[in-house]
This record gives sequence, C-alpha cells and structure tokens, in this order.
Amino acid sequence: MIVGVDEAGRGPLAGPVVAAAVVLCDGGIEGLDDSKKLTAKRRAVLEIEIKSRCHWAVGLADVAEIDSINILQATMLAMTRAVEALGAEPSLVMVDGNRLPKWRYNAQAFIGGDAIHPCISAASIIAKEHRDRLMRGYDLAYPGYGWASNKGYGSAAHLKALRALGATPHHRRSFAPVAQLALL
Repeated sequence: MIVGVDEAGRGPLAGPVVAAAVVLCDGGIEGLDDSKKLTAKRRAVLEIEIKSRCHWAVGLADVAEIDSINILQATMLAMTRAVEALGAEPSLVMVDGNRLPKWRYNAQAFIGGDAIHPCISAASIIAKEHRDRLMRGYDLAYPGYGWASNKGYGSAAHLKALRALGATPHHRRSFAPVAQLALL
C-alpha cells in the first residue's frame, strides 16, 4: 500500500493546516497534478473522483496546536493524523516536501512531489479542497476578512481587516502579522 501525503495551509495567517493521505485506486485517475496548478473547477471534479474511487483520509492541526508547537511540527502532526486515519499500515508513504514526520512507516520526501507522483497529487487536491471549504465556512462566521477568496493568506484586504477588526479565534497568534497587532 503506497500512500501519498500533502498538506495545505502552512503559510496563511488563519485557519488550520490540513493534510491528506491518499492510496490511489487501480488504474489511477486521469488529470492529477499539483493542486495549485489546477483550476478550482477542475480540482472540485477531481476531488469527487478521488473520494469515490480511492482510499483517503484527512488530518488537521488546529490554530491552538500551530501556535503551541509551531507550523512545521503542526504540519507533521496533521500528516501523521491523516496517515493514521487510513486505518491500514502503508508499505511506503510518499510525502511532498523535504521533511518527514518521525514515523514508524517507510517514508520518502519528494520536493515538488505533488507534480511528480500521482498519489501525492491526489493528496494535494484533497487537502486544498478540504481547507478551502473550511475557510469559506469561517468567512460566513467572521465576515470582513475575505477568507472565502484569500483562504486566510495575508492579502492586503485581510491585513487591513485584521487591523480594523482585530484577530479572531481562527487567527494564528504566533504568526508575525497577527502577533504584531497585540503590540499596538
């Protein structure tokens, strides 16, 4: 069982970091690529196909965990949760990036792996779509920050709203632009 793992949401100022783990179905899925290279419409179509044909799971690390253990360790935690949520022992875990969690699993990191290995591409799509949905929901609860469009990244509009409205429970207080507000 070969598992592809990728994350979404390391850089934003708000929201969780989300990781996905995917075991591709027999025959694979046509059109997989790095989620950032696909249109939102294409990602949505591929997400449905991946979820209906492949074995997959998602793991998250919330804002409190990010602020407590730092974004890198929170990312490793989310990846671990995603792999463990599959409920089966992988023979190999292929991870996008240059670092691996401290696992008992046989694992290998691939820089740019989401554009090279289809199982990582699938994980990239699942993670991004899952996180984007969460941010759209948070946008409804906390209007004004533009999360439906900026997904929590530090866009000019988000930073302006952060200064005007203050931080929400979904903001990462350990990230400089949010932390600096506390000093004002």
